[in-house]
Amino acid sequence: MVLAGFIFVVLLLAGGFTAGYLLIDIPPANALATKQANVYLYADGSELARDSKGANRENVPLSKVPKHVQHAVLAAEDRDFYGESAVDPKAMLRAAWNTVTGKGKQSGSTITQQYVKNYYLGQEQTVTRKVKEFFISIKLDREVSKDDILEGYLNTSYFGRNAYGVQAAAQAYYGKDVEDLSVAQGGYLATLVNSPNAYDVATHPENKAAAQGRWSYVLNGMVKEGWLPAADRKKQKFPMPDQAKGTQDLSGQRGYVVKAVEDYLIENKIIEEDALSKGGYRITTTLQKPRQNAFVKAVDDQVMSKLDKKARKIDRNVRVGGASVDPKTGKVVAMYGGIDYTKQFVNNATRRDYQVGSTFKPFVFTSAVQNGSTTQSGTPITPNTIYDGNNRRPVQGWDGGQYAPANEDDGQYGDITVREATDKSVNSVYAQMAVDVGSDKVKDTAVALGVPPKTPDLTASPSIALGPSTASVLDMTEAYATLANHGQHGSYTLVEKITKNGEDVALPERGEKTAVSREAADTTTSVLRSVVDSGTGTEALAAGRPAAGKTGTAEEDKAAWFAGYTPDLATVVSIMGADPATAKQTPLYGALGERRINGGGYPARIWAQFTKDALEGKPVKEFDLELEPGADVPVQPDPSDSAEAPDPDEDTGGATDGATDGGAADGGAADGGADQGGQNQGQNQGQNQGQNQGPTGGQDQGQTQGPTGGQDQGQTQGQDQGQTQGPTGGADGGADDGGADQGGQQGALAGLTQGTTTGPRGRGD
Repeated sequence: MVLAGFIFVVLLLAGGFTAGYLLIDIPPANALATKQANVYLYADGSELARDSKGANRENVPLSKVPKHVQHAVLAAEDRDFYGESAVDPKAMLRAAWNTVTGKGKQSGSTITQQYVKNYYLGQEQTVTRKVKEFFISIKLDREVSKDDILEGYLNTSYFGRNAYGVQAAAQAYYGKDVEDLSVAQGGYLATLVNSPNAYDVATHPENKAAAQGRWSYVLNGMVKEGWLPAADRKKQKFPMPDQAKGTQDLSGQRGYVVKAVEDYLIENKIIEEDALSKGGYRITTTLQKPRQNAFVKAVDDQVMSKLDKKARKIDRNVRVGGASVDPKTGKVVAMYGGIDYTKQFVNNATRRDYQVGSTFKPFVFTSAVQNGSTTQSGTPITPNTIYDGNNRRPVQGWDGGQYAPANEDDGQYGDITVREATDKSVNSVYAQMAVDVGSDKVKDTAVALGVPPKTPDLTASPSIALGPSTASVLDMTEAYATLANHGQHGSYTLVEKITKNGEDVALPERGEKTAVSREAADTTTSVLRSVVDSGTGTEALAAGRPAAGKTGTAEEDKAAWFAGYTPDLATVVSIMGADPATAKQTPLYGALGERRINGGGYPARIWAQFTKDALEGKPVKEFDLELEPGADVPVQPDPSDSAEAPDPDEDTGGATDGATDGGAADGGAADGGADQGGQNQGQNQGQNQGQNQGPTGGQDQGQTQGPTGGQDQGQTQGQDQGQTQGPTGGADGGADDGGADQGGQQGALAGLTQGTTTGPRGRGD
């Protein structure tokens, strides 16, 4: 009976195989010439863009493809191609098992099967398609040569950048014919077959490490198979591809939007990359045409129209990225990717390779409130908690070794409240706060707010507070939108609706969850309102709306940021420096005729103009805030906990620094403005400074550091700092950050903290 059963199963399988082989014929090729365009629409249904209307493909005979390019593709996709059968049942079973057990989709396909799928069938993941693929592959392998199959495979595979086939890919990535590709370049194209979107390092610079790893896998495979001498392998260097150039159909902002939507659909597994590339989808985005136009106009008015590339070579390096999100819905209502997709291919709104700088600091404070954190002495952390803001102060309570970060331009601030430290972006305070909270908790809070967990350099250490991580503009907009939405987080969305052939394509539920408590989010908002009202972000007041925000600067001034929000709109703007020929990040010193580009300058001005225009006609809304206990109660410093009084002979502030060394950053003409800065600075804040700020208290502080003390110190020093200090500086809060027209408000901040404690050029971004 067992034998009879076994024979029956064998006969059944043989019969099924024979029937499948006889019944399934090799079909005609699916002509990519009939490929449809994808149509992209604004939220109101008007057309935004159409992608390419036909496949970018140029067939070449196998004889034109160098052996090292052929071998690279084989090393990447199917090393046993010439010696194996058309199908690999073991690999197929293994792939099916991995898919079923949740280890990800596995193709288990030979090159022959992939070619059949590309040329004769489609990309749908169905049992029927796999059965057809199986039998067609066997028949094809019997009827044509391996060389013919490999030639067809190389001419039909998708390499990204709308390039179908290896010849189109060679032109798209290196501007040369396939026969002229080097070993290293051929190896790179071979890596793209696996996942074009993931390994195009020009489009996604943050993925370079992954692309290099895949490239090394390919070349090492060539060595293993005897196709490349080991000595030659050692000589190979990763071949950076050319900067991609979009088609004229995608000029202006259209190409950036199309690429961002494509990435969104692929990364969220809404549409497979190959299926999307074949077209036929009608995609309604969340972008609102009036607001999109307003963003472009704001950038043009505030930055692009002021560039002089002939007079200032550095102006050629200026890049701008921006994004705006409705906090209530998570919908991206506007995006600015760059000057023109056909001229600058990388989307500056979605790239993840520029440091976010001090725009990260609010997440540290949010985490402190969320976790009920205290200082090293056990004092609850509120906006009024006193910290030591002196330069290069070693953090306390961290067992990872000494860490003593410098403040911008070595600014000395002495005892300073959290609110004031946020206004001035004091690094020493926020590094210590990160330790007090726990840097791992800070990271968790940032991720909960919307920063991707795999963001480069998002490391749980005290330095996390200073913003070395490289989240994108869109990532930061999502996180700030969560603060604006009282701590409720829902992932951003770029897509409202998708249809194909009249049928709706399913979209994932957005969902919303509590990222942080309302108390934590709202208390952070109250602190960030101070940054706009009287800190480094006063240029944002031009929006004419209640606003909260934070300035930021990347290391070596390679990028300047302003991240802010009203109750209705969260928007982030970044100005970045990049060499137009090599795409290498560069400092922006001297750009636009300014000594420095700071977050409170041009980025905040773009933000203000866009926000004003985007909300025009909408009622003005005030923030509805629920604060943590003690957030609105001033805290008097305990003299026993004060920092050691500075030596009056040291260059740390007082009459000398306030008049000559403080710089424009801290209340000078650039920061507070010549019109109002000194007077408002002294009148409004001098008295508080005399009573609350100094290491030893009001009268004594005035005697050792300022011209007089208490009230007089504020009045006299404020004027000196506002009128005299400014011309020598030029950093954050300068003409870039405060501006002449906003002088009184910026000066008010400076009078509170800087007349007695300012460092040599006290920059506070």
